[in-house]
Amino acid sequence: MAERSDRAPARWRRPFLCWLDGVEAGWAVPLLIACFVAIWTLYLAIAYAGGGLHPDTLEAWTLGRKFAFGYHKHPPLMGWIAAGWTSVFPLSDWSLQLMAMANAGLALVFVDLVARQFVTGHKRILVLLLLMLTPAYQFHAQRFNANAVLLAVWPLATWCFLRAFETRAPLWAVAVGCTTALAMVGKYYSIFLVASFAFAALAHPARRGYFTSASPWISLVVGLAVLSPHLYWLATTGASTFTYAMNHANGNAISSLGEVRNFLLGLMAAMSVSAVLWVFVAGPRLKQFPADFAEMSPGLRLLFYVAIGTIVLPVLTSLAMGTDLPSLWALQGLFLFAVLVVCGTRYAIERFYTVNVTVTAAGVALAAVLVAAPIHAVYRNDHGYEEGRNFYVQAANELTREWRELTGQPLAAVSGDDSLAFATAFYSPDHPHYARPFEYQYTWGLPRKTTLDRGWAALCFRGQDYCNRWMEWVSARAGHVVKRELAVQAALWGRPGVTRELVVLMVPPRAGSAAPESAADDFSASRRAAE
Repeated sequence: MAERSDRAPARWRRPFLCWLDGVEAGWAVPLLIACFVAIWTLYLAIAYAGGGLHPDTLEAWTLGRKFAFGYHKHPPLMGWIAAGWTSVFPLSDWSLQLMAMANAGLALVFVDLVARQFVTGHKRILVLLLLMLTPAYQFHAQRFNANAVLLAVWPLATWCFLRAFETRAPLWAVAVGCTTALAMVGKYYSIFLVASFAFAALAHPARRGYFTSASPWISLVVGLAVLSPHLYWLATTGASTFTYAMNHANGNAISSLGEVRNFLLGLMAAMSVSAVLWVFVAGPRLKQFPADFAEMSPGLRLLFYVAIGTIVLPVLTSLAMGTDLPSLWALQGLFLFAVLVVCGTRYAIERFYTVNVTVTAAGVALAAVLVAAPIHAVYRNDHGYEEGRNFYVQAANELTREWRELTGQPLAAVSGDDSLAFATAFYSPDHPHYARPFEYQYTWGLPRKTTLDRGWAALCFRGQDYCNRWMEWVSARAGHVVKRELAVQAALWGRPGVTRELVVLMVPPRAGSAAPESAADDFSASRRAAE
């Protein structure tokens, strides 16, 4: 049937075939990725119309407001990107939703650079379509955080490594050093990608030629040089980012086995739809897999070793150190397996199948925008989010209004519940600074007297016991405080939704007090508060 269709395609297939003809002409892949970014950005705009941005995205923006070579919770790349994006685009939901999906689209561009090393024509499209049917490039990507930022960096670094290993050229070696350093300042989990490059090079039959050339050593020196500002920051600030990462190493042998099981099951679930579609594409030809694997090209074999390393090395580390191992930490590496599966086939794949997968991906995207997104928006408007995203805009505006009525001044500093504080910093017209230093983000320290003298506000949801108790401690220390309880209501397209109560604490500035120089001056650690 596939062969007959390719010889005499149905009329509705002909536009798709014309599009596939444009792959090597250079316009078909950009068109596909542009449509992907546009339609899934539209999905996010509809699905979250009644709710604010995800707290992770707001945190990334908050980090990036002050440039640094490191932050006390995460490496700096996500903050740099958010800051750079919002220096060009406005501070709005659609803007950061577009940023998240543009990052996913850029990731697919770099995946295509890897795939085109091994295949041409519509097979390149098939790799991208299979990835578009995983949750990594839509739902995972919309939470723009230290995990999502690796979606684009990992395939870029992998492409540079493949080229450096093949050519031994100094420029490609420099590119490997730069991109692996970039991955490391995205998230330290990228050490598994760097280690997988080393493992793949050692396992490959051409290892002698690579390691006796200057290429790997140039990459090493350049990578350390590019990473050196962040390493200096770690050395001079107590390496709190590394300490935060190591907080995930608190398990035991039994819990580690559970983490590994869930890790592997989660990755298989993420690829399940694509795997089922591939079974339909390959059909009886699946039995050729052993022969195809045996005849794998040197470049694909190198990529295979990298893929194995990105799975095996985290698993071994988790078992040895008792670390957490959520599968979402590894979603950025799924492209390796899609490239291997599609590009490793030595038989021709009829364009009939590529058109079918295209229609499937388009149908899923359209159903998501036209059906799932409105249903999700209405449901969340009536039932809310656990983190309270429905109320971010209303809470920010209410606090700003109360503060201005009380003081007649712009709101300069805010804290309290982190999600609400990040949201107030973003959505308030005053854009106050998040007042708690990130090194003390989870200690609930009390503000210094100088901080209270400058003026400060905090907000919590009613029922958040830890946050409300903290407000009581602040009230006892501050003396003159104004406490308000406000009711906020979600709304969607003019339709009222769920309500929730806020507790707002405001400390008006004392006359003559200077504005805070930075968020790092605003809070003390709990041990300092005790003093």
